[in-house]
Amino acid sequence: MSTIHPDTHLTIGALIFPDMDQCDFTGPFEALSRIPNATFVTIARDTSPVRDIQGLRILPDCSLADAPQLDVLLVPGGHGQEALMHDELILGFIRQQARQARYVFSVCTGALLCGAAGLLEGKRVTTHWTAMGVLPCYGAIPLKERVVVDGSMISAGGVTAGIDGSLVVVSLLRGDTVAQEIQLYMAYEPKTPFTAGSPDTAPAHILNTVTERARAITDRRLETGRRYRIQRDHETS
Repeated sequence: MSTIHPDTHLTIGALIFPDMDQCDFTGPFEALSRIPNATFVTIARDTSPVRDIQGLRILPDCSLADAPQLDVLLVPGGHGQEALMHDELILGFIRQQARQARYVFSVCTGALLCGAAGLLEGKRVTTHWTAMGVLPCYGAIPLKERVVVDGSMISAGGVTAGIDGSLVVVSLLRGDTVAQEIQLYMAYEPKTPFTAGSPDTAPAHILNTVTERARAITDRRLETGRRYRIQRDHETS
């Protein structure tokens, strides 16, 4: 898909919700909000402040009902995603936006919300490493990559991968040069102090601890996904 002419104004929006991981939103915001000739809006159920899982409060620009049609919809994740997996107001909003958006961009377990909205059937997708096993429940093909582009669906892995994904989105919308200019302004050149950023490289005891810490939410996500698959198979049989 070719880049968008620079004279074409773009509207980019992020769905935000209680108990999300704010970095899933604020990381991509750093890049996406700097796209030339574009407007970035934050969208929530209503315009009350949204508190992320660590307590950071974010004030939405508009409610679901008042949101404009977006060129790009950003769907973050976090523990709060699980509470929305049967919320038809939220899922309907995602579906409605996806019909005309140029791209839907999920970060972390925001991919699962896109799955519950029916957007992942047959799509190659990534998500947080703890939730990779849930993706097939939504008809997705899981890939262990930082960023995956499949048509109009763009997905990024856990939390910080959203920054990588956002630069990919910028390049698709405005070209590689603009994406690199934004990357340079952000001084985004990760040189991590440890090698524990992936389950493939983390020491075994670190991986075991974090996996166990996430077990409760992981099990809930998997059960939700299995129920979705059973219902979907029943509807199509």
